Amino acid sequence: MGWLAAGDGYEVALVEGRVAARATTGRAAGRQLKSLPKQVREHPEVERLRRLAEWLDRHEATCVARVDAWMVSSLPVPTGLVARVWPDEAWRSVLRDLVVVGDDEAGFLRDVTGSGELRTVNLDGETVRMSPETVTLPHPVLLPDLEELREFAAELGVTQRVEQIHRATWEKPAEHAEKATEVTEFAGGKFVSRFGLAARATSLGYRVSGGYATCAVRDAGRSAEASVWIGEPYWDGDTETGNLTWHDHDGRRLPLREVGPVAWSEGMRMAAALYAGRDVEEGTNT
Repeated sequence: MGWLAAGDGYEVALVEGRVAARATTGRAAGRQLKSLPKQVREHPEVERLRRLAEWLDRHEATCVARVDAWMVSSLPVPTGLVARVWPDEAWRSVLRDLVVVGDDEAGFLRDVTGSGELRTVNLDGETVRMSPETVTLPHPVLLPDLEELREFAAELGVTQRVEQIHRATWEKPAEHAEKATEVTEFAGGKFVSRFGLAARATSLGYRVSGGYATCAVRDAGRSAEASVWIGEPYWDGDTETGNLTWHDHDGRRLPLREVGPVAWSEGMRMAAALYAGRDVEEGTNT
């Protein structure tokens, strides 16, 4: 977007997500000013640009959330859809450099042509061109070459807007007691208020429902919801984190042996993140 006239002697534009101004006359003509002059702060063009900036921020957040959902659930995404949204800078900045899998080969997504061809870089450093009907953005716990991908990403200087290859993961233990339905590893984290714990859960992107912090995941085509008890909804006193459990689409508590690898990892990630904010007494590590 170019510069727009905003009263006598000034122009305004969006620069790096904020409204900026420059003078059109005098010694400072053509030079961007450090702040908006008082004369243009209430100008209609400035207000319009502010609303546009707010919309762009919301749009970018929506793109991040949507791609994160695709990745967490390893959903197949039509290649044609990726091609259609790629010209949009917000979508492109989120999708670029994510690991995608198509035609049974994983690589970092670097470009998408107008015809819908994906261009990726594989672990051999080769550019691969492919046009599968769909691609997946796998959850890192499903990537067999995760450590190699992390090392290669460091060599390439790859940064990801959606946390994928550097996402904290937990591998599910091979065996569980037959009737086990709870993980106690992150229970007992003390907080001075239930409100503070709920606020932490929300700030981390988790849903607070009743007395629980929850996250929903699709794992191998099945829905599962991980939940951690955080205290009675209207209790304003101290509280502590409870056990971690999983439920299926019908609300049935899942035995741990039935929890899939992605649901397990995401549930443990949530529980660990909540527990990390607990109040720790000086001189202790618990």
